[in-house]
Amino acid sequence: MTRKTVLLLSGGLDSATTLAIAISQGYEVYAMSFAYGQRHNHELLSAARIASQYGAKEHRVFTIDLGGFGGSALTADIAVPKDREEKTMGEGIPVTYVPARNTVFLSFALAWAEVLKAYDIFIGVNALDYSGYPDCRPEFIQSFEQTANLATAYGVEGKQRIRIHTPLISLTKAEIIRHGLALGMNYALTTSCYDPTPEGKACGHCDACQLRLKGFRENAMPDPASYA
Repeated sequence: MTRKTVLLLSGGLDSATTLAIAISQGYEVYAMSFAYGQRHNHELLSAARIASQYGAKEHRVFTIDLGGFGGSALTADIAVPKDREEKTMGEGIPVTYVPARNTVFLSFALAWAEVLKAYDIFIGVNALDYSGYPDCRPEFIQSFEQTANLATAYGVEGKQRIRIHTPLISLTKAEIIRHGLALGMNYALTTSCYDPTPEGKACGHCDACQLRLKGFRENAMPDPASYA
């Protein structure tokens, strides 16, 4: 019997690799993306291409307004940090953190999973390259999984335990790239930039771009993404 999963797909390198992993493990993937008021909404085009090319059963884009709260360089008129040293990136919570974003996203994923009778949810969080993001930590994922099993009908009825899968959580960016390449992922389809041009070209200077470029350098290969 084919297992269904709801997978959070941003269109970036990490979520694309997570999709490839879920497909390789035999899951029927229902991909979920969000137009949440992000300045880098070009990523939704990438998500659509990735979902189509890699065989997602369905891909839905949900519109929510996290920009209405502000508080993040990704959703408000706050400058995206550029050209920061790697050590600095790991200090404190960066201004690109979107308050409660992964909590909201996982809640939506949980709702769809319950309707689909899917007991697995995949999310491409990473605790190494984004250690400053509180909602990318293993402790948060474990806590949300516990909540999910308390908050859903089939969790309470004990028919099946809900699992949140985080296959990238302890990998470096270079390791993630190697894993994806081994599964046939075409990273030219992905976009990671926090502050792209109107045409969708990456800036090459924000934290996401620098970490991505470093990952490709460590694999001795060029990044196939389009840069300004």
